[in-house]
Amino acid sequence: MPASQKPVAPKVDAFQPHDHRRCRATAMAEVRARCEQEKLRLTPARESVLNALLETHRAMTAYELLDRLRDDGLPHQPPVAYRALDFLVEHGFAHRIERLSAFVACTHGSDHHAAAFLVCRGCRTVAESKLPAPIRGIEETMSRESFTVERLVVEAEGLCAACAEAGTETP
Repeated sequence: MPASQKPVAPKVDAFQPHDHRRCRATAMAEVRARCEQEKLRLTPARESVLNALLETHRAMTAYELLDRLRDDGLPHQPPVAYRALDFLVEHGFAHRIERLSAFVACTHGSDHHAAAFLVCRGCRTVAESKLPAPIRGIEETMSRESFTVERLVVEAEGLCAACAEAGTETP
């Protein structure tokens, strides 16, 4: 499919009410189209893990995803989940949230990109945002220093409006 015709994931603010079925369906359609275009194999385990990540904007650990694999009648040993997650992260379909040692589905399309993550410490919801221009400049600056940035992770931790209103305390 030509780049100009690629499905575009809707801009979603994970902290705001939205048509989650639509955002899930759009994301899965985009992943399937890209896998077909690039001849990537979306195995049942990879699809199960991605579906679990797309069910909510909450970060999930590999062990939580093992339960999903088991519920879907798939092999549910840790290497199966980690291989699926490695594939999804490598191809830009999911992101690892370092602070939580957990994963979220990509909400800004499956093209590789640098992003910033807003992580609610109360409900573990994660909103993905484009990396702000000043931070993107780090790559350019490091390049002048003869250093190649391979991965840049920006995570901001705090409380979403719902958790702040509920008076969520630090765990």
